[in-house]
Amino acid sequence: MILSDREMQAAIRDGTILIDPSPDEASFTSTALDLHLDGGLLGWRDPSPPATGQPLKLYPNRSGFDIRALMDNPNHSAKVAIDSKEGFDLEPGKFVLGYTREKISLPHQSRIAARVEGKSSLARLGVGVHVTAPTIHAGFGYNPEDAKHPGLPIQLEIFNLGNQIVVLDVGMPICQLILEEVREVPTKGYQGRFSSQQSFNLGST
Repeated sequence: MILSDREMQAAIRDGTILIDPSPDEASFTSTALDLHLDGGLLGWRDPSPPATGQPLKLYPNRSGFDIRALMDNPNHSAKVAIDSKEGFDLEPGKFVLGYTREKISLPHQSRIAARVEGKSSLARLGVGVHVTAPTIHAGFGYNPEDAKHPGLPIQLEIFNLGNQIVVLDVGMPICQLILEEVREVPTKGYQGRFSSQQSFNLGST
């Protein structure tokens, strides 16, 4: 069951879920909550041709593959702060990683999971905000040792399939969060490889 705006607001008020900073009234639609873009992005560098002359291959299903290490490796990726006045030009065919400004905590005992979906205003320009990874699992951002932990930002996979440059601004509505009720309490919370992710903390210029 998808939560309505009134149910989402009630869940925030009673601490069933935590969203920091607390969203204002304008961020709610009837069944979704707008989230906003944080100030830092990460883009993948074009790889240098290997000595073999063959294309670089990534093996995400093989032992030892570490996506987080690639994200932290300046030979493979580059972090950039979004200019507070000029924004960031997302060129056609380009792909970047970003984060929501809001931090989310979904205690698994609350029986709430979520989905991240794009904004139609961006989709009509060819911009998407997730690549087959919209699920926010029950337990995401929840720290059982600290009930007041503010949670974690949501990482967004942002891509431009259109033929125009689309400017991304700090704080713009970038996606919408749809909250859904889980029928039974999960046996455990989210424990994936990104369970401690944080924004790029680059701020804006």
